[in-house]
Amino acid sequence: MNGVFDLGGTDGMGRVETVENEPVFRAEWEKAAFAMFSNCFRAGFFGVDAFRHSIEKMDAAEYLLSNYYEHWVHVVEDRGAQKGVIDLEELEERTRYYLENPDAPMPQREDPELLAFVDAVVKSGAPAHRPTDKVARFAVGDRVTVIADSPYGHTRRARYVRGRTGEITGAHGGAIYPDSAGNDGPEAPEHLYTVRFTARELWGPETAEPNNTVYFDVWEPYLTPASGDRS
Repeated sequence: MNGVFDLGGTDGMGRVETVENEPVFRAEWEKAAFAMFSNCFRAGFFGVDAFRHSIEKMDAAEYLLSNYYEHWVHVVEDRGAQKGVIDLEELEERTRYYLENPDAPMPQREDPELLAFVDAVVKSGAPAHRPTDKVARFAVGDRVTVIADSPYGHTRRARYVRGRTGEITGAHGGAIYPDSAGNDGPEAPEHLYTVRFTARELWGPETAEPNNTVYFDVWEPYLTPASGDRS
């Protein structure tokens, strides 16, 4: 889907400002938001792609005015309500209670298995590779073009690569297909490739920085064989 979250290639946004020695967390509550991701992932609230799609469905103004971990909290609320695990009215009442009673003790729970799971996910991640019986249509060295349509729902086909032509530099086998899993479908693994695009191809000869390239991971259904050399 298209939205304000898809900023790749968007102009007029100003420079990307980096912060030297930026802290991992800027507030104590962000630590809890981070921990909730692995907890809810384990509980089946979402996979990574459904997690991203829930953020994409936020109101544009809310998305732009909230910070990174506020997006994460939104997902927990949104997916928890969808799964029937969180009652939003009860959540509102409890939120109001703690705002009015900031020193009230928080609920405590001991779950060694959950802690072990969170520790493993934080250190190693959750691999998205999956076996597939499908025969790969493309190979390293092939020139391919990204399909230019605008799919409905979640996709990892960023707008700035749609309709652009590049060369496959890596073939990674099967991986969870975001356009299925992110829209609450099955994992439906598809072949995943890394495609190299020249800056000239992406941004045009008048604005591209000379000799720059961009590498982008692309699932096979996004691709068609290139019909000509535009680089």
